[in-house]
Amino acid sequence: MIRIFLKLVVLLACLYQPFAAYASETKIMIIGDSLSAGYGLKQDQDWVNLLQNKYAEEKKSILLINMSVSGQTTDNALLNIDAQLKAHKPSHVLIELGGNDGIRGFPIKLIRSHLTQLVEKSKNSGAQVAIMEIQIPPNLGPRYTKMFTGNYQKVAQATGAHLMDYFMVPVAVDKSLMQNDNLHPNEKAQPIIRDFMAEQFNQWLN
Repeated sequence: MIRIFLKLVVLLACLYQPFAAYASETKIMIIGDSLSAGYGLKQDQDWVNLLQNKYAEEKKSILLINMSVSGQTTDNALLNIDAQLKAHKPSHVLIELGGNDGIRGFPIKLIRSHLTQLVEKSKNSGAQVAIMEIQIPPNLGPRYTKMFTGNYQKVAQATGAHLMDYFMVPVAVDKSLMQNDNLHPNEKAQPIIRDFMAEQFNQWLN
């Protein structure tokens, strides 16, 4: 009888450990565009994959779910976010969007409305939300550019989302870290972005 009881205890312990590890796992869903989708790179070269490998090496229970799509705009993301939230049930959502909207000159209020809806849908699913403060080239003039970037602080203040620094700031000024289009970071830039985002996520999660 004692042996049977001990075997039962061991079995329950084995079953409990994976469940506990899964229950405590941080699941960060990244809703982004080509900058997070790894445009122009091999599949394992982008910063998201590099950061996931870093977490695995450090034995951190953090899963990155990359829902980024090259060319994605805020309205495109709104069409898919409900299904994505339902399928993956993330504990955290990072919204890295708006660059394609801004480059195309979408109305500032419309971009803000879309970003707000993305944040609110994510929060309503039970996730904690961060929004990245995107910056765009000044092609459309200083007024539009300033209003565009200012959108992110307004959305963060209105929704309570965490405002995250833009990961392109450390690399965009160095042409050796950019692809020929001067819009997308190259392979050499990915470890820099990985380390930048590791620190950003650390600040957010803690």
